Amino acid sequence: MAPMTDAGEEMYALVERLYPLCRSITGDGVRATLEIVGEYLPLQVHEVPTGTQVLDWTVPQEWNIRDAYIADTAGHRVVDFAASSLHVLGYSVPVSATMPLAELREHLHTLPDHPSWVPYRTSYYKPEWGFCLAQDTLDALPDGEYEVRIDSTLADGHLTYAEHVVPGQIADEVIVSCHVCHPSLANDNLAGIAVATFLARALAEEKPYYTYRFIYAPGTIGAITWLARNAERVQRVKHGLVLACAGDPGQLTYKRSRRGDAEIDRVMRHVLAASERPHHVNEFTPYGYDERQFCSPGFDLGVGSLTRTPYAGYPEYHTSADNLDFVSPEAMVDTLAVCREAFAVLDRNRRYLNLSPYGEPQLGRRGLYDALGGRSDTKQAQMAMLWVLNLSDGEHSLLDVAERSGLPFDTVAAAAGALCSAELIKA
Repeated sequence: MAPMTDAGEEMYALVERLYPLCRSITGDGVRATLEIVGEYLPLQVHEVPTGTQVLDWTVPQEWNIRDAYIADTAGHRVVDFAASSLHVLGYSVPVSATMPLAELREHLHTLPDHPSWVPYRTSYYKPEWGFCLAQDTLDALPDGEYEVRIDSTLADGHLTYAEHVVPGQIADEVIVSCHVCHPSLANDNLAGIAVATFLARALAEEKPYYTYRFIYAPGTIGAITWLARNAERVQRVKHGLVLACAGDPGQLTYKRSRRGDAEIDRVMRHVLAASERPHHVNEFTPYGYDERQFCSPGFDLGVGSLTRTPYAGYPEYHTSADNLDFVSPEAMVDTLAVCREAFAVLDRNRRYLNLSPYGEPQLGRRGLYDALGGRSDTKQAQMAMLWVLNLSDGEHSLLDVAERSGLPFDTVAAAAGALCSAELIKA
């Protein structure tokens, strides 16, 4: 994988490419998005037909849009879908009409508190049409007749999602999920897509212990569809992370799983604290991104959520101000680095059994102390060996050792490797 600085520029370039596309929970915008991601990773794309029962939900009709505008009597487009995909209420039914501004206002959405921003609004499951525009634009419109046109289709089709699998040494899985249903919103969730994609590429070079499954799916209905179609596979999911809002300037925020003490929760807390990055760790709530689907009580998977500024926690959220200027290569690199650090811990976090548990084994006789000679952290490494030996009772993991001893996880893992080689412990 490219150096992290280069990776930041590449992730930003991917966000730039995806930004203009009109995405929704179904449709060609999702397919176009996955086609671009497929240039970076091999993807298995799934098409689930309209009407398919998925848990308590039904796959809806597919929505596609070609053009939309509001034009004045001179034919000037005062609101134009071609300028931004945010201008149309998501899943708008088709309309072709002329009406006075007073009537049109009932179908217009603005943000009076931020008069230059365009809001993002949807109506997935209720037939409706509408436009989103800046309050400044609306205030400048004179009374009169306006041509209203939305060239869209709602028809039986498919819900589209994709997966990429990084094979591991074992079949147990870690899932990484990001949603692909938002239109021109750079942080929510194009930055998440970019970080997930480059995380997958990095893991492929590391021959991980776990198998890592990356899921690119529309929010809510996509995750529900994946869960409905993977009931047997779910038993193999041991850990997971939902990625969103991965590129804004805010501090990193980890939201715990429903369990609250799942291994991924402990790993993320440990990695964020050890890194000394400014961060927040929040408790689980059943509202937010798709962690709430993976953590629904019937599944109760150990899946947390990593963002920078969380869901709805910044003024630019779900507005046109969540643009390419709002995200940065540096922020995405930082999010990517934390994911890599966390998965490096997760991959090595084993429980060991001391094969010489009666008294302290003679480490010098086995050359273990000599092997540490010249290391700048010799004393730490020696203490790590003693801690690993003492807590290798089949009950304590290496993360337990690191947390109890206050030693860096990498030092503890290296000590475990040396003790394994000397046949003093076994996994």
